[in-house]
Amino acid sequence: MNGTTTGEVRAAPQREEQRVSKVFRKTLVTAVVAAGTFLLTNALTPDQGELWQWTVSITLGSATLLVQYLVDFGERLETVEEYQKRRLREMKDRLTAHHTEMREAIDESFAKINDATELFSQVDRSVLRSDGVTRLARKYTQVGEHGSEIVKTFAQEEIGRLASLMESLSNGSAECPGENHEWLIDLTTCARRTVYATSTDVDRDFWFSEPAKRYLAAQGEAIKKRGVQVRRLFLVDEPEHVTEGLRTVCARQRTFGIDARIAVQSRLEPSVQVTPLNDFIIFDGELCYETEPDVRVVPVKTTLKMTPEHVRERVNRFNVLWEATEEGTETAD
Repeated sequence: MNGTTTGEVRAAPQREEQRVSKVFRKTLVTAVVAAGTFLLTNALTPDQGELWQWTVSITLGSATLLVQYLVDFGERLETVEEYQKRRLREMKDRLTAHHTEMREAIDESFAKINDATELFSQVDRSVLRSDGVTRLARKYTQVGEHGSEIVKTFAQEEIGRLASLMESLSNGSAECPGENHEWLIDLTTCARRTVYATSTDVDRDFWFSEPAKRYLAAQGEAIKKRGVQVRRLFLVDEPEHVTEGLRTVCARQRTFGIDARIAVQSRLEPSVQVTPLNDFIIFDGELCYETEPDVRVVPVKTTLKMTPEHVRERVNRFNVLWEATEEGTETAD
């Protein structure tokens, strides 16, 4: 038995006692009025007889009892009315609160719909393809509905990373730790006109890695299928740094259709020499992919830069280097 039931059981005898007490009080008052009336009529009109005295006493007693019940009924009616008013106020307050909550929920839903509509309208108006955005949104919701917790968390991290990349690209520059080979391969796949690249000691070991195979394959496909012009300058400081291994790397790249040369910087004018910090690749003359090494000459950061001034400076520097390096220079010691 819970607390509410126990309270109701305890309150029942109390209500019964109050009801009995009220009935007793009404009866007592009625009896007193009737008796008082009988004595009063007996004293004032002794010649009227007992019938008159009893009639008046009973009439006034009945009237007294009736008045008491009417007063009690009026009090109960006021109590019921007050209770109903209170209930109506509570219902009105609840309905108002519910209406407010529903209105806020509807407004929020419409705001989300408006945001989504505006977003997809912007995507449709954009020169970019919108089918990828739609597919991303649809598949992301499916992952949220059916994926495990670790899959959902991973999907959220990837969406956040992609959003950060899009935001950075919209600002004209993006970067990531280390050397991002996927960016390199994807940009090669996207290139339509030219790929101009420098290669220094920083990335010399890269050409013997698995990503390098995919990178060269992507360049070969770009050359054959889209007619992309690919030029690469392997930069060394001194003639003795032109090793047989470097010549082999250079020759292998030519088999993919890449115009590859080796530039000995000590033989170039100081104004066109490139330091390891300035290793770069230019795609279509519009975007520059750059790596920055640490003190151990290991790439620690990859940067994509799209500002016209920066890209123009890199294109000019590459053209100067290219023109200063004749084909076959790597054979000179």
